[in-house]
Amino acid sequence: MMRVAIFDFDGTLYEKETFQLLMDHLKTHPTYHTAYGGFFRSILPRYLSYKLKLYPESRMKERSMQIYIRALEHLSKKELKTYFAEAAEKMQAHFNDNVIKKLEQHVENRDHVMLVSGAFTPLLTSVTKNFHFDTIIGTDIPFNEQSIDTTKTIYHIQGERKNKKIFEALQGQAVDWNNSYAYGDSYSDLPVLQLVGNPVAVQPDNRLHTVAQEQGWDII
Repeated sequence: MMRVAIFDFDGTLYEKETFQLLMDHLKTHPTYHTAYGGFFRSILPRYLSYKLKLYPESRMKERSMQIYIRALEHLSKKELKTYFAEAAEKMQAHFNDNVIKKLEQHVENRDHVMLVSGAFTPLLTSVTKNFHFDTIIGTDIPFNEQSIDTTKTIYHIQGERKNKKIFEALQGQAVDWNNSYAYGDSYSDLPVLQLVGNPVAVQPDNRLHTVAQEQGWDII
């Protein structure tokens, strides 16, 4: 049977938050910075409502991703790929070395290594080009031929949606879940961590840290 090793990205493999970096990337971009004002004005009311606990976090995140892509709707698929590659270069210095070592061990052990994240798929593909992943699951950007299709709603990969995508990717494979691993930093990663016999909390938030301690999970 196949063992899997499932890695989250933000706060786990990558020590910071992708969306904050993408906001800064748009704000300071030499060509596309003019789109930042409209993006910020659109996202601010939803963010403030979330802070006031009037807007669910999952919905806020999904809507923020939609607004971000709308700010880039004039880019072609080729231009968007370049845009994310530029952002990926800024992220290279902020990987978690301890998690990279775990990743390399799983590759050496010939486990099926998966990256499962809510970040945009083209960004994940670009930023992890020097790592080995058998499967990359992220938030896909809808396209209409060569341009972004803003009429379609983004399906943000988070929470239970991660599990759904994992099962879809592994359909037909015999998986030894009890001897598999998962790495995550947030309480929202709990559904994925509970899939495997060897969950690992990476710099966990308070709620995940409590669960990890109660369950005797490894903590990095």
